[in-house]
Amino acid sequence: MTYYVKGLIQKEYEKRLSEASDFVVVQIIGLNGIENNRLRGTLLEKGIRLMVVKNSLMRRALESLGRGKAASLFESGPCTLVYGGDSAVDVAKELTEWAKKLPVLQFKGAFVDGQVMMGAAAVAELAKMPSRRELQGQIVRAALGPGEQTVGAMLGPGRVLAGCIKRLIEKLEKAA
Repeated sequence: MTYYVKGLIQKEYEKRLSEASDFVVVQIIGLNGIENNRLRGTLLEKGIRLMVVKNSLMRRALESLGRGKAASLFESGPCTLVYGGDSAVDVAKELTEWAKKLPVLQFKGAFVDGQVMMGAAAVAELAKMPSRRELQGQIVRAALGPGEQTVGAMLGPGRVLAGCIKRLIEKLEKAA
């Protein structure tokens, strides 16, 4: 491969990495074409992309973007960069589900919020974390909880009074 072509590939890596600050690195040796297409298609529907990379060019691209810490994920063996979705947690969850179906899928690590997470165990822990949407839901529930309790406390006595009046009316109707 000529120096010019390597430069073009590195620029493409830099362009894609500028879109994705967090990513997971996997190894997909042994994945046949049909499984590969199914995996890519399913992940693409969820906004997750896979990119098989040349390690030396990826390390250079990471260095030029100021993410040199992540270069350790691309030391040896064929690597596939997986990025996209709402967050790296979503990517890790999807890949963990696929790893159950495709045992050849091996995790090398992840790069999240400027920190390198090495190994399959780190990615498994990342997959256990709540996603961005789940965290937003928890925050909304926490913010609305006190308001719901206040409204419930204010409406409670009115409901009790209305129930008493209704029972009294029913009792008087039976008596009449």
